[in-house]
Amino acid sequence: MATTRDWLLDDSPSSRLQARLGRSYRLSRALARNPLAMVGAVIVLTLILVALFAPWIATHSPVGQDLAMRLKPPSWDNWMGTDELGRDIWSRVVYGARITLMIVALVAVLAAPVGLVIGAVAGYFGGWVDRILMGITDIFLSMPKLILALAFVAALGPGIQNAIIAIAIATWPGYARIARAETLTIRNSEFVAAVELQGASSLRVIVNHILPLCTSSMIIRVTLDMAGIILTAAGLGFIGLGAQPPLPEWGAMISRGRSFILDQWWVATMPGFAIVIVSLGFCFLGDGLRDVLDPKHGDRQ
Repeated sequence: MATTRDWLLDDSPSSRLQARLGRSYRLSRALARNPLAMVGAVIVLTLILVALFAPWIATHSPVGQDLAMRLKPPSWDNWMGTDELGRDIWSRVVYGARITLMIVALVAVLAAPVGLVIGAVAGYFGGWVDRILMGITDIFLSMPKLILALAFVAALGPGIQNAIIAIAIATWPGYARIARAETLTIRNSEFVAAVELQGASSLRVIVNHILPLCTSSMIIRVTLDMAGIILTAAGLGFIGLGAQPPLPEWGAMISRGRSFILDQWWVATMPGFAIVIVSLGFCFLGDGLRDVLDPKHGDRQ
């Protein structure tokens, strides 16, 4: 009697659903064999859970002030100590996970589709379309991402919404380059020529046949870029151009705690630890996904 595992691993699936579930099962098994990828997955999952259940995990209000408790060291009542206004740092770090998750999610939603479409269009049509689109892309890529984000957020004004828009504008060119490179390898394939001979329009070829094949590389790049997005957002918050007080954004918390770094080290160190751990988590997970989603992965196993 065939088991569920045998059904998923069947080399001749009887339906598209079975094929998709079988591929997902193989990928999850390959990912589970990578210890660092699993560590990264646990960190990212923890970030999501902390963001979702922040009201129940936090022990105090993230914005409530108590000057009588200012700059208290870590204790049973305040696990990570308090800041210069007597606010509980643990609670602020927990609620800051919501802001961090919102930033990385919105930047990915805004930047990845734009870069994917621009790169696919440039790679498919080539010629002057490619030169114009990639010329614009190269202009953005010629400047460091943080400097570019600083320029846009300075023009748009401080605030978390403008910071998200600025980071997305600075991020999409990398996705466009990857999508173009993938499209160039696909454009002259026999299956694309067959679809074109059947009368499919350029829009249909790009949307139905090219963009899906670029998805794996895009997922890897987006996951690896999450750490850079977090650091860029923290940098903007550190200089006062990101989330504004009293929002518990990790970069802004480090900025306020630098004045006390020698005597009250916990004020800046605790949100710094959060940034480092979450960034490493996304990097580990991205490396694992790169190994699993690599087209040659199956040949190496």
